[in-house]
Amino acid sequence: MGATTMSGGPLRFVILFAMWWVMMAAMMLPAASPTILLFDRVATQAPGRGKSEWTAAGLFLAGYLLLWGAFSLAIAALQSLLAQSGMMEPMTMALTSSWLAGLLLFCAGIYQLTPAKNACLRQCRNPAVFLSRYYRPGRMGALRMGLIHGAICVGCCWLLMALLFVGGVMNVVWIALLSVLVAFERVSRFGNRIAAFVGICMIGLSVLVWGGAISS
Repeated sequence: MGATTMSGGPLRFVILFAMWWVMMAAMMLPAASPTILLFDRVATQAPGRGKSEWTAAGLFLAGYLLLWGAFSLAIAALQSLLAQSGMMEPMTMALTSSWLAGLLLFCAGIYQLTPAKNACLRQCRNPAVFLSRYYRPGRMGALRMGLIHGAICVGCCWLLMALLFVGGVMNVVWIALLSVLVAFERVSRFGNRIAAFVGICMIGLSVLVWGGAISS
């Protein structure tokens, strides 16, 4: 899979994009499911709603996945550029530059400590608050809410997902660790503290990576 998607050509880029999109859905939907399920309950049980309101939940989900699709398109394009420049290992899809890997870890660590991260995380962690703020009736309202929730989730996790370039896009253990981290950040009442602790660890790890690059 790695060798196939790292090569050039429009078809292979489509495969790479599809791989990222499926992976993002698999990693993010478990953490987003409380909001999606709560919206489905609200949409189907609200007064005056008919049986066809199941489509509202589907549109909410579609909007959510569209935002992650946009992210997947951008990161697939970035991966293609890195591959063409020879800065990515073909099979594992991990960065070959320690300097760049350290920079990505450092930036992700700093972002974990920012108000923007905390604001996105707070909304992701409180489905009822999100729905009370952004709820709109109808199918277009459902799609709009899905897009908004997707944007908030991307804002919360985009640099964490970019860390797949550090551990390897095809590294199943690394994917699992990031998925668990995303889930703990979003479901735990100590999510902000977890995010801050992980951010500090990432900054420290970036220093170690840079130190190894200097010594080598």
